[in-house]
Amino acid sequence: MEFATVLAIAAFIVVVLLAILYLSVRIVQQYEQMVVFRLGKTNESMVRPPGLRFLIPIVDRPVKVDVREQFIEVPSQTTITKDNAPINVDFLIYWRIVDPLKSIVNVAYFAGALQGVATTTLRAVIGDILLDEVLSKREQINEVLRAKLDEVTERWGGKVTTVEIREITPPRDVQDAMNRQLSAERTRRAVITESEGNRQAAINVAEGQKQSEILKAEGERQAAILRAEGFSQALERIFAAAHLVDEKTMALQYLEALKALGASPSTKFLIPTEFSHLAERITGYVTEGMAPHPPAGR
Repeated sequence: MEFATVLAIAAFIVVVLLAILYLSVRIVQQYEQMVVFRLGKTNESMVRPPGLRFLIPIVDRPVKVDVREQFIEVPSQTTITKDNAPINVDFLIYWRIVDPLKSIVNVAYFAGALQGVATTTLRAVIGDILLDEVLSKREQINEVLRAKLDEVTERWGGKVTTVEIREITPPRDVQDAMNRQLSAERTRRAVITESEGNRQAAINVAEGQKQSEILKAEGERQAAILRAEGFSQALERIFAAAHLVDEKTMALQYLEALKALGASPSTKFLIPTEFSHLAERITGYVTEGMAPHPPAGR
């Protein structure tokens, strides 16, 4: 009986020790931080970093906080633009906890509070922007939303890192007008492209004709220069040959010309005035040829 009692007491003590060990030892993961409440109170010094941590059983109550970056999806919200056009917008919010103590003490549920603030902030931001700007300035709207949400969540120990609008759906009539505008823009671009092509083609044709005319004129100029040079060279050769012809040769040519005149059937002849001088020269040449020559060697 005594042995059984001792065994029971030992088992009880082991169970108590295990319970105390379970309540006093906590493992904080690398992506977590632990806020410890001691008798219901906490402060900055009670925030424990990752690792093996020991608590005072019953006195300390731990609360772990995930400090990884997370996201929430804000469902499609109907908002009114500055020019009274209703649009549907849905977006994503990326956030993380930078102050674990504030995220536990100052807000009950950070993600839910952030989603509620994001809905009202979206309506306020879109209400100050025209429809055309909402459709064309998505990046600017993302940045404005991020800045405004970050201001609100700072007191909750959170940090909004990114806001991404996924889809903006305008009204049906606005979509039809946008489609017509897009079609007209494409038609305009096609007409401009075609006209530019025609203009470039006309320029190319004109340039080709211009080059052709230039080459043709250059060819004619070169040909005229060559003809002039050939004529000049011919004249130079004629003058050179004329210098080599003596008076006797000219007289013989005159005789040949008279023979041709005599052989012609014409009854009238035009004899130049120089014929008398020519006859005198021919007579002189004949007399000179008939005169006796002195013997050679005297």
